[in-house]
Amino acid sequence: MPDLSNGTARPADLIIFGGTGDLAMRKLLPALFHSHRDGRLHPDSRVIALSRGGLDDADYRGKVDAEVRPALSGGEGWDGFLRRLHHRTVDIAAPEGWRGVAGLLDGHEDRDRIFYLASPPMTFGAFCRGAREAGLVTPLSRVVLEKPLGRDLASAQAINDEVGAIFDESQIFRIDHYLGKETVQNLLVLRFANAFLEPIWNSLWIDHVQITVAETVGTPGRRGYYDQAGALRDMVQNHLLQLLCLVAMEPPSRNDREAVRDEKVKVLQSLRPIVGSEVDRFTVRGQYTAGRADAAEVPGYLDEPDKNQPTAESLRVETFAAVRAEVRNWRWAGVPFYLRSGKRLPARRSEIVVQFKDVPHSIFPGASPNRLVLRLQPSEGIHLRLMAKEPGAGDVVLRPVPLSLSFADTFSARVPDAYERLLMDVMSGNPTLFMRRDEVEAAWRWIDPIMDHWNGSGMLPEPYPAGTAGPAGAHELLARSDRAWHEEDLP
Repeated sequence: MPDLSNGTARPADLIIFGGTGDLAMRKLLPALFHSHRDGRLHPDSRVIALSRGGLDDADYRGKVDAEVRPALSGGEGWDGFLRRLHHRTVDIAAPEGWRGVAGLLDGHEDRDRIFYLASPPMTFGAFCRGAREAGLVTPLSRVVLEKPLGRDLASAQAINDEVGAIFDESQIFRIDHYLGKETVQNLLVLRFANAFLEPIWNSLWIDHVQITVAETVGTPGRRGYYDQAGALRDMVQNHLLQLLCLVAMEPPSRNDREAVRDEKVKVLQSLRPIVGSEVDRFTVRGQYTAGRADAAEVPGYLDEPDKNQPTAESLRVETFAAVRAEVRNWRWAGVPFYLRSGKRLPARRSEIVVQFKDVPHSIFPGASPNRLVLRLQPSEGIHLRLMAKEPGAGDVVLRPVPLSLSFADTFSARVPDAYERLLMDVMSGNPTLFMRRDEVEAAWRWIDPIMDHWNGSGMLPEPYPAGTAGPAGAHELLARSDRAWHEEDLP
Protein backbone atom coordinates (compact mmCIF):
# COMPACT_ATOMS: atom_id res chain seq x y z
CA MET A 1 0.00 0.00 0.00
CA PRO A 2 1.39 3.46 -0.80
CA ASP A 3 2.56 5.52 2.18
CA LEU A 4 0.99 8.89 1.43
CA SER A 5 1.64 12.07 3.35
CA ASN A 6 -1.79 13.68 2.96
CA GLY A 7 -5.23 13.12 1.53
CA THR A 8 -4.63 15.29 -1.54
CA ALA A 9 -1.76 13.15 -2.90
CA ARG A 10 -3.95 10.73 -4.84
CA PRO A 11 -7.53 10.66 -6.12
CA ALA A 12 -9.76 8.29 -4.19
CA ASP A 13 -13.25 6.86 -4.37
CA LEU A 14 -14.81 6.76 -0.89
CA ILE A 15 -17.69 4.26 -0.94
CA ILE A 16 -19.99 4.59 2.09
CA PHE A 17 -22.18 1.58 2.81
CA GLY A 18 -25.04 3.09 4.81
CA GLY A 19 -24.67 6.38 2.95
CA THR A 20 -28.15 7.66 3.92
CA GLY A 21 -27.84 6.69 7.58
CA ASP A 22 -27.41 8.79 10.69
CA LEU A 23 -23.61 8.42 10.89
CA ALA A 24 -23.12 9.43 7.26
CA MET A 25 -25.41 12.45 7.53
CA ARG A 26 -24.26 13.74 10.91
CA LYS A 27 -20.55 12.95 10.84
CA LEU A 28 -19.04 11.61 7.64
CA LEU A 29 -20.45 14.02 5.06
CA PRO A 30 -19.83 17.17 7.16
CA ALA A 31 -16.26 15.98 7.76
CA LEU A 32 -15.75 15.35 4.06
CA PHE A 33 -17.22 18.74 3.18
CA HIS A 34 -14.77 20.51 5.50
CA SER A 35 -11.90 18.57 3.96
CA HIS A 36 -13.17 19.55 0.50
CA ARG A 37 -13.50 23.21 1.50
CA ASP A 38 -9.99 23.24 2.99
CA GLY A 39 -8.48 21.72 -0.15
CA ARG A 40 -7.48 18.41 1.40
CA LEU A 41 -9.40 16.27 -1.10
CA HIS A 42 -7.96 15.57 -4.52
CA PRO A 43 -10.09 17.36 -7.17
CA ASP A 44 -11.01 14.01 -8.73
CA SER A 45 -11.97 12.23 -5.50
CA ARG A 46 -15.58 11.05 -5.30
CA VAL A 47 -18.00 10.07 -2.53
CA ILE A 48 -20.24 7.15 -3.50
CA ALA A 49 -23.10 6.42 -1.11
CA LEU A 50 -24.67 2.97 -1.07
CA SER A 51 -28.07 2.27 0.47
CA ARG A 52 -31.35 0.51 -0.29
CA GLY A 53 -33.09 3.86 -0.77
CA GLY A 54 -33.64 3.70 -4.54
CA LEU A 55 -32.13 7.17 -5.07
CA ASP A 56 -30.34 8.47 -8.13
CA ASP A 57 -27.49 11.01 -7.91
CA ALA A 58 -29.83 14.02 -8.05
CA ASP A 59 -32.10 12.59 -5.32
CA TYR A 60 -29.16 11.91 -3.05
CA ARG A 61 -27.62 15.33 -3.56
CA GLY A 62 -31.00 16.88 -2.75
CA LYS A 63 -31.27 14.82 0.42
CA VAL A 64 -27.77 15.84 1.53
CA ASP A 65 -28.46 19.48 0.68
CA ALA A 66 -31.62 19.43 2.83
CA GLU A 67 -30.26 17.46 5.79
CA VAL A 68 -26.55 18.26 6.02
CA ARG A 69 -26.08 21.82 4.82
CA PRO A 70 -28.26 23.51 7.50
CA ALA A 71 -26.02 22.11 10.25
CA LEU A 72 -22.80 23.49 8.75
CA SER A 73 -21.22 26.67 10.04
CA GLY A 74 -20.22 27.85 6.55
CA GLY A 75 -21.23 26.74 3.09
CA GLU A 76 -18.47 28.10 0.86
CA GLY A 77 -17.70 25.49 -1.79
CA TRP A 78 -20.91 23.55 -1.12
CA ASP A 79 -21.98 23.22 -4.75
CA GLY A 80 -18.58 21.82 -5.69
CA PHE A 81 -18.86 19.30 -2.87
CA LEU A 82 -22.30 18.17 -4.03
CA ARG A 83 -20.87 17.39 -7.44
CA ARG A 84 -18.56 14.84 -5.81
CA LEU A 85 -21.55 12.88 -4.48
CA HIS A 86 -23.09 9.82 -6.14
CA HIS A 87 -25.59 7.21 -5.01
CA ARG A 88 -26.16 3.60 -5.96
CA THR A 89 -28.89 1.31 -4.62
CA VAL A 90 -27.41 -1.89 -3.22
CA ASP A 91 -28.80 -4.84 -1.31
CA ILE A 92 -25.76 -6.88 -0.29
CA ALA A 93 -27.70 -10.10 -0.92
CA ALA A 94 -28.66 -9.14 -4.49
CA PRO A 95 -25.94 -9.23 -7.18
CA GLU A 96 -27.74 -6.84 -9.54
CA GLY A 97 -27.19 -3.89 -7.20
CA TRP A 98 -23.45 -4.37 -7.30
CA ARG A 99 -23.45 -3.98 -11.08
CA GLY A 100 -24.38 -0.31 -10.76
CA VAL A 101 -21.47 0.27 -8.39
CA ALA A 102 -19.10 -1.61 -10.68
CA GLY A 103 -20.17 0.55 -13.62
CA LEU A 104 -19.39 3.72 -11.70
CA LEU A 105 -15.98 2.44 -10.62
CA ASP A 106 -15.05 0.87 -13.96
CA GLY A 107 -11.95 2.46 -15.44
CA HIS A 108 -10.78 3.90 -12.11
CA GLU A 109 -8.85 0.90 -10.80
CA ASP A 110 -5.74 3.07 -10.37
CA ARG A 111 -7.47 5.13 -7.67
CA ASP A 112 -7.40 4.41 -3.97
CA ARG A 113 -10.70 2.69 -3.22
CA ILE A 114 -12.00 3.07 0.34
CA PHE A 115 -15.01 1.15 1.60
CA TYR A 116 -16.52 2.76 4.72
CA LEU A 117 -18.94 0.36 6.45
CA ALA A 118 -21.28 2.67 8.35
CA SER A 119 -23.56 -0.27 9.09
CA PRO A 120 -24.18 -2.89 11.80
CA PRO A 121 -21.18 -5.21 12.37
CA MET A 122 -23.10 -8.32 11.32
CA THR A 123 -23.13 -6.94 7.76
CA PHE A 124 -19.35 -6.45 7.52
CA GLY A 125 -18.51 -9.92 6.25
CA ALA A 126 -21.38 -10.05 3.76
CA PHE A 127 -20.50 -6.64 2.35
CA CYS A 128 -16.82 -7.54 1.90
CA ARG A 129 -17.73 -10.79 0.15
CA GLY A 130 -20.19 -8.99 -2.12
CA ALA A 131 -17.62 -6.34 -3.02
CA ARG A 132 -15.05 -9.00 -3.88
CA GLU A 133 -17.48 -11.07 -5.95
CA ALA A 134 -18.43 -7.93 -7.87
CA GLY A 135 -14.75 -7.36 -8.67
CA LEU A 136 -14.57 -4.11 -6.69
CA VAL A 137 -11.67 -5.00 -4.35
CA THR A 138 -8.31 -3.93 -5.77
CA PRO A 139 -4.76 -3.86 -4.31
CA LEU A 140 -5.36 -0.16 -3.58
CA SER A 141 -8.53 -0.84 -1.57
CA ARG A 142 -9.03 -0.21 2.14
CA VAL A 143 -11.98 -0.93 4.39
CA VAL A 144 -13.10 1.07 7.44
CA LEU A 145 -15.01 -0.78 10.17
CA GLU A 146 -17.16 1.16 12.62
CA LYS A 147 -17.45 0.11 16.23
CA PRO A 148 -18.66 -1.86 18.08
CA LEU A 149 -16.74 -4.73 16.50
CA GLY A 150 -18.80 -7.63 17.81
CA ARG A 151 -20.50 -8.30 21.15
CA ASP A 152 -17.71 -10.37 22.69
CA LEU A 153 -14.38 -11.95 21.83
CA ALA A 154 -15.88 -14.79 19.79
CA SER A 155 -18.03 -12.53 17.60
CA ALA A 156 -15.17 -10.05 17.15
CA GLN A 157 -12.89 -12.87 16.01
CA ALA A 158 -15.57 -14.09 13.59
CA ILE A 159 -15.93 -10.61 12.05
CA ASN A 160 -12.15 -10.22 11.84
CA ASP A 161 -11.91 -13.61 10.13
CA GLU A 162 -14.61 -12.74 7.59
CA VAL A 163 -13.15 -9.35 6.71
CA GLY A 164 -9.60 -10.72 6.86
CA ALA A 165 -10.45 -13.33 4.24
CA ILE A 166 -10.94 -10.51 1.71
CA PHE A 167 -8.66 -7.72 2.95
CA ASP A 168 -5.11 -7.87 4.26
CA GLU A 169 -4.66 -6.58 7.83
CA SER A 170 -2.79 -3.56 6.44
CA GLN A 171 -5.94 -2.64 4.47
CA ILE A 172 -8.31 -2.80 7.48
CA PHE A 173 -8.97 0.39 9.48
CA ARG A 174 -10.99 -0.18 12.67
CA ILE A 175 -12.15 3.26 13.67
CA ASP A 176 -12.67 4.77 17.12
CA HIS A 177 -13.51 8.44 16.64
CA TYR A 178 -12.23 9.34 20.12
CA LEU A 179 -8.69 8.81 18.84
CA GLY A 180 -9.21 11.61 16.33
CA LYS A 181 -9.92 14.25 18.96
CA GLU A 182 -7.31 16.98 19.31
CA THR A 183 -6.91 16.47 23.06
CA VAL A 184 -6.26 12.76 22.64
CA GLN A 185 -3.55 13.41 20.09
CA ASN A 186 -2.15 16.17 22.28
CA LEU A 187 -1.85 13.65 25.10
CA LEU A 188 0.92 11.92 23.14
CA VAL A 189 2.60 15.26 22.42
CA LEU A 190 2.23 16.34 26.05
CA ARG A 191 3.86 13.16 27.28
CA PHE A 192 6.56 12.57 24.70
CA ALA A 193 7.52 16.08 23.50
CA ASN A 194 7.92 17.73 26.93
CA ALA A 195 10.77 16.70 29.20
CA PHE A 196 9.26 17.82 32.50
CA LEU A 197 6.30 15.42 32.61
CA GLU A 198 7.54 11.94 31.71
CA PRO A 199 9.85 11.51 34.78
CA ILE A 200 6.83 11.83 37.10
CA TRP A 201 4.43 9.82 34.91
CA ASN A 202 4.51 6.73 37.12
CA SER A 203 3.37 5.18 40.39
CA LEU A 204 5.90 7.17 42.46
CA TRP A 205 4.08 10.42 41.74
CA ILE A 206 0.59 9.56 40.45
CA ASP A 207 -2.10 8.51 42.92
CA HIS A 208 -4.76 7.44 40.43
CA VAL A 209 -6.28 8.16 37.02
CA GLN A 210 -9.94 8.78 36.15
CA ILE A 211 -11.41 8.49 32.67
CA THR A 212 -14.98 9.70 32.25
CA VAL A 213 -17.36 9.82 29.29
CA ALA A 214 -20.63 11.27 30.57
CA GLU A 215 -23.71 12.00 28.47
CA THR A 216 -26.88 13.90 29.31
CA VAL A 217 -28.87 12.18 26.56
CA GLY A 218 -30.84 9.00 27.01
CA THR A 219 -31.76 6.31 24.50
CA PRO A 220 -35.12 7.29 22.97
CA GLY A 221 -35.72 5.30 19.79
CA ARG A 222 -32.60 3.17 20.32
CA ARG A 223 -33.75 0.43 22.70
CA GLY A 224 -33.36 -2.29 20.08
CA TYR A 225 -29.68 -1.43 19.73
CA TYR A 226 -28.92 -0.53 23.32
CA ASP A 227 -30.47 -3.67 24.79
CA GLN A 228 -27.80 -5.61 22.89
CA ALA A 229 -24.96 -3.20 23.68
CA GLY A 230 -25.05 -1.46 27.05
CA ALA A 231 -22.46 0.96 28.40
CA LEU A 232 -19.73 -1.64 28.92
CA ARG A 233 -19.72 -2.82 25.30
CA ASP A 234 -20.70 0.49 23.74
CA MET A 235 -18.22 2.75 25.54
CA VAL A 236 -15.81 1.03 27.92
CA GLN A 237 -14.59 -1.75 25.62
CA ASN A 238 -13.46 0.71 22.96
CA HIS A 239 -13.44 4.43 23.83
CA LEU A 240 -12.37 4.27 27.46
CA LEU A 241 -9.85 1.46 27.05
CA GLN A 242 -8.30 3.32 24.12
CA LEU A 243 -7.84 6.40 26.32
CA LEU A 244 -6.40 4.24 29.10
CA CYS A 245 -3.85 2.84 26.63
CA LEU A 246 -2.66 6.31 25.63
CA VAL A 247 -2.27 7.36 29.25
CA ALA A 248 -0.47 4.18 30.34
CA MET A 249 1.61 3.21 27.29
CA GLU A 250 5.40 3.27 27.30
CA PRO A 251 7.18 5.75 25.03
CA PRO A 252 7.31 4.24 21.53
CA SER A 253 10.69 4.15 19.84
CA ARG A 254 9.32 6.34 17.03
CA ASN A 255 6.10 7.96 15.93
CA ASP A 256 5.10 5.59 13.19
CA ARG A 257 2.14 3.46 12.22
CA GLU A 258 3.04 0.32 14.20
CA ALA A 259 5.21 1.48 17.11
CA VAL A 260 2.33 3.33 18.80
CA ARG A 261 -0.06 0.42 18.31
CA ASP A 262 2.53 -2.05 19.64
CA GLU A 263 2.71 -0.13 22.92
CA LYS A 264 -1.08 0.11 23.23
CA VAL A 265 -1.42 -3.66 22.88
CA LYS A 266 1.12 -4.16 25.68
CA VAL A 267 -1.08 -2.09 28.01
CA LEU A 268 -4.16 -4.17 27.25
CA GLN A 269 -2.19 -7.35 27.81
CA SER A 270 -1.01 -5.97 31.17
CA LEU A 271 -4.50 -5.26 32.54
CA ARG A 272 -5.22 -7.26 35.67
CA PRO A 273 -8.11 -9.64 34.87
CA ILE A 274 -11.33 -9.00 36.79
CA VAL A 275 -13.02 -12.36 37.22
CA GLY A 276 -15.52 -14.13 39.47
CA SER A 277 -16.42 -12.39 42.71
CA GLU A 278 -13.90 -9.61 41.96
CA VAL A 279 -16.37 -8.30 39.39
CA ASP A 280 -18.70 -7.33 42.24
CA ARG A 281 -15.86 -5.49 44.05
CA PHE A 282 -14.31 -3.64 41.12
CA THR A 283 -17.24 -2.87 38.82
CA VAL A 284 -20.59 -1.09 39.07
CA ARG A 285 -23.48 -1.03 36.64
CA GLY A 286 -26.57 1.12 36.74
CA GLN A 287 -29.72 1.99 34.78
CA TYR A 288 -31.36 5.41 34.83
CA THR A 289 -34.89 5.88 36.08
CA ALA A 290 -37.19 8.87 35.64
CA GLY A 291 -35.73 12.19 36.70
CA ARG A 292 -34.78 15.64 35.53
CA ALA A 293 -32.13 16.10 32.83
CA ASP A 294 -31.41 18.91 30.37
CA ALA A 295 -33.83 21.11 32.36
CA ALA A 296 -36.77 18.80 31.67
CA GLU A 297 -38.52 15.84 33.22
CA VAL A 298 -37.44 12.70 31.40
CA PRO A 299 -38.54 9.04 31.59
CA GLY A 300 -36.44 6.14 32.76
CA TYR A 301 -34.73 3.76 30.34
CA LEU A 302 -37.60 1.27 30.37
CA ASP A 303 -40.13 4.01 29.58
CA GLU A 304 -38.24 5.79 26.81
CA PRO A 305 -40.37 6.11 23.63
CA ASP A 306 -39.37 3.35 21.24
CA LYS A 307 -40.98 1.02 18.73
CA ASN A 308 -39.45 -1.89 20.66
CA GLN A 309 -41.21 -2.77 23.90
CA PRO A 310 -39.05 -3.47 26.97
CA THR A 311 -37.94 -7.08 27.30
CA ALA A 312 -36.13 -9.14 29.92
CA GLU A 313 -32.91 -7.94 28.29
CA SER A 314 -34.03 -4.34 28.83
CA LEU A 315 -34.23 -4.95 32.58
CA ARG A 316 -30.63 -6.20 32.68
CA VAL A 317 -28.88 -3.74 30.37
CA GLU A 318 -26.64 -1.12 31.98
CA THR A 319 -26.83 2.53 30.95
CA PHE A 320 -23.95 3.28 33.34
CA ALA A 321 -20.75 1.33 33.93
CA ALA A 322 -17.78 1.98 36.19
CA VAL A 323 -14.66 -0.15 36.52
CA ARG A 324 -11.56 -0.04 38.70
CA ALA A 325 -8.72 -1.28 36.49
CA GLU A 326 -5.05 -1.94 37.20
CA VAL A 327 -2.09 -2.09 34.82
CA ARG A 328 0.36 -4.70 36.08
CA ASN A 329 3.79 -3.41 35.13
CA TRP A 330 6.65 -1.51 36.75
CA ARG A 331 5.41 1.94 35.80
CA TRP A 332 1.84 1.59 37.09
CA ALA A 333 1.90 -1.04 39.87
CA GLY A 334 -0.56 0.02 42.57
CA VAL A 335 -2.14 2.89 40.59
CA PRO A 336 -5.89 2.38 40.03
CA PHE A 337 -7.49 3.51 36.79
CA TYR A 338 -11.15 4.39 37.32
CA LEU A 339 -13.31 4.22 34.19
CA ARG A 340 -16.92 5.36 34.01
CA SER A 341 -19.46 6.08 31.33
CA GLY A 342 -23.18 6.69 31.54
CA LYS A 343 -26.27 8.26 30.06
CA ARG A 344 -28.63 10.80 31.61
CA LEU A 345 -25.86 12.22 33.81
CA PRO A 346 -25.83 15.87 34.99
CA ALA A 347 -23.39 17.20 32.39
CA ARG A 348 -21.91 16.17 29.05
CA ARG A 349 -18.25 15.62 29.81
CA SER A 350 -15.39 13.53 28.47
CA GLU A 351 -12.10 13.87 30.29
CA ILE A 352 -8.97 12.21 31.58
CA VAL A 353 -7.94 13.19 35.12
CA VAL A 354 -4.43 12.41 36.36
CA GLN A 355 -4.39 12.89 40.13
CA PHE A 356 -0.89 13.33 41.55
CA LYS A 357 0.13 12.40 45.09
CA ASP A 358 0.68 14.81 47.94
CA VAL A 359 4.08 16.44 48.26
CA PRO A 360 6.37 14.26 50.43
CA HIS A 361 6.45 16.87 53.20
CA SER A 362 4.19 19.91 53.21
CA ILE A 363 5.33 23.08 55.00
CA PHE A 364 2.12 24.91 54.11
CA PRO A 365 -1.27 24.14 55.64
CA GLY A 366 -4.10 23.70 53.19
CA ALA A 367 -2.04 22.37 50.30
CA SER A 368 -3.74 19.86 48.03
CA PRO A 369 -2.29 17.60 45.35
CA ASN A 370 -1.73 18.69 41.78
CA ARG A 371 -4.14 17.48 39.13
CA LEU A 372 -3.91 17.33 35.34
CA VAL A 373 -7.20 17.32 33.44
CA LEU A 374 -7.42 16.66 29.72
CA ARG A 375 -10.87 17.69 28.56
CA LEU A 376 -12.11 16.08 25.35
CA GLN A 377 -15.57 17.63 25.36
CA PRO A 378 -17.47 19.88 25.46
CA SER A 379 -14.51 22.30 25.15
CA GLU A 380 -11.20 20.63 24.31
CA GLY A 381 -8.25 21.70 26.43
CA ILE A 382 -5.61 20.86 29.02
CA HIS A 383 -5.80 22.12 32.62
CA LEU A 384 -3.09 21.75 35.29
CA ARG A 385 -4.05 22.59 38.87
CA LEU A 386 -1.21 24.06 40.92
CA MET A 387 -1.06 25.52 44.42
CA ALA A 388 -0.40 29.27 44.67
CA LYS A 389 -0.35 31.86 47.42
CA GLU A 390 -3.22 34.31 47.51
CA PRO A 391 -1.97 37.92 47.28
CA GLY A 392 -1.91 39.82 50.55
CA ALA A 393 0.03 40.52 53.73
CA GLY A 394 -0.08 38.32 56.77
CA ASP A 395 -0.46 34.56 56.82
CA VAL A 396 0.27 32.50 53.73
CA VAL A 397 -3.05 31.37 52.33
CA LEU A 398 -2.95 28.78 49.57
CA ARG A 399 -5.41 28.40 46.74
CA PRO A 400 -5.51 25.92 43.86
CA VAL A 401 -5.26 27.75 40.52
CA PRO A 402 -5.49 26.34 36.99
CA LEU A 403 -3.02 26.70 34.19
CA SER A 404 -5.35 26.25 31.25
CA LEU A 405 -4.85 25.66 27.57
CA SER A 406 -8.03 26.01 25.55
CA PHE A 407 -7.52 24.91 21.95
CA ALA A 408 -10.27 27.23 20.72
CA ASP A 409 -8.74 30.28 22.46
CA THR A 410 -5.08 29.50 21.83
CA PHE A 411 -5.17 28.48 18.19
CA SER A 412 -6.90 30.65 15.63
CA ALA A 413 -7.55 27.76 13.27
CA ARG A 414 -10.83 25.87 13.42
CA VAL A 415 -10.56 22.72 15.53
CA PRO A 416 -11.49 19.92 13.12
CA ASP A 417 -13.96 17.20 14.00
CA ALA A 418 -12.43 13.85 14.91
CA TYR A 419 -13.86 12.23 11.78
CA GLU A 420 -12.09 14.79 9.59
CA ARG A 421 -8.69 13.74 10.89
CA LEU A 422 -9.44 10.04 10.76
CA LEU A 423 -10.92 10.11 7.26
CA MET A 424 -7.84 11.94 6.00
CA ASP A 425 -5.66 9.33 7.71
CA VAL A 426 -7.57 6.56 5.94
CA MET A 427 -7.21 8.31 2.60
CA SER A 428 -3.47 8.76 3.16
CA GLY A 429 -3.05 5.15 4.30
CA ASN A 430 -1.94 6.01 7.86
CA PRO A 431 -3.27 3.44 10.40
CA THR A 432 -1.62 4.88 13.56
CA LEU A 433 -4.90 6.05 15.15
CA PHE A 434 -6.84 2.91 14.20
CA MET A 435 -7.11 -0.37 16.09
CA ARG A 436 -5.24 -3.46 15.02
CA ARG A 437 -6.84 -6.89 15.24
CA ASP A 438 -4.79 -7.99 18.26
CA GLU A 439 -5.71 -4.75 20.02
CA VAL A 440 -9.45 -5.24 19.56
CA GLU A 441 -9.31 -8.85 20.68
CA ALA A 442 -7.16 -8.05 23.73
CA ALA A 443 -9.79 -5.53 24.85
CA TRP A 444 -12.60 -8.08 24.47
CA ARG A 445 -10.52 -10.68 26.31
CA TRP A 446 -10.48 -8.36 29.36
CA ILE A 447 -14.14 -7.28 29.08
CA ASP A 448 -15.72 -10.72 28.55
CA PRO A 449 -15.33 -12.04 32.14
CA ILE A 450 -17.01 -8.90 33.49
CA MET A 451 -19.94 -9.27 31.13
CA ASP A 452 -20.21 -13.00 31.77
CA HIS A 453 -20.40 -12.44 35.53
CA TRP A 454 -23.03 -9.74 35.17
CA ASN A 455 -25.13 -11.94 32.91
CA GLY A 456 -24.84 -14.94 35.19
CA SER A 457 -25.37 -13.23 38.53
CA GLY A 458 -29.11 -12.67 38.18
CA MET A 459 -28.71 -9.20 39.73
CA LEU A 460 -30.19 -6.16 38.01
CA PRO A 461 -28.33 -2.88 37.44
CA GLU A 462 -28.45 -0.40 40.31
CA PRO A 463 -31.06 2.32 39.57
CA TYR A 464 -30.13 6.00 39.51
CA PRO A 465 -32.43 8.95 38.76
CA ALA A 466 -31.83 10.71 35.45
CA GLY A 467 -29.84 13.91 35.97
CA THR A 468 -27.83 12.55 38.90
CA ALA A 469 -24.19 11.45 38.93
CA GLY A 470 -24.86 7.75 38.56
CA PRO A 471 -25.57 4.95 41.06
CA ALA A 472 -24.34 5.15 44.64
CA GLY A 473 -22.10 2.13 44.05
CA ALA A 474 -19.95 4.17 41.65
CA HIS A 475 -19.13 6.64 44.42
CA GLU A 476 -18.45 3.85 46.88
CA LEU A 477 -16.01 2.34 44.38
CA LEU A 478 -13.69 5.31 45.01
CA ALA A 479 -14.77 6.11 48.57
CA ARG A 480 -13.40 2.77 49.80
CA SER A 481 -9.91 4.22 49.24
CA ASP A 482 -10.78 7.80 50.31
CA ARG A 483 -11.05 9.05 46.74
CA ALA A 484 -13.86 10.79 44.83
CA TRP A 485 -14.82 11.34 41.24
CA HIS A 486 -13.70 14.61 39.67
CA GLU A 487 -16.79 16.79 39.17
CA GLU A 488 -15.18 20.23 38.97
CA ASP A 489 -16.31 22.66 36.29
CA LEU A 490 -13.44 23.92 34.18
CA PRO A 491 -13.09 27.19 32.23
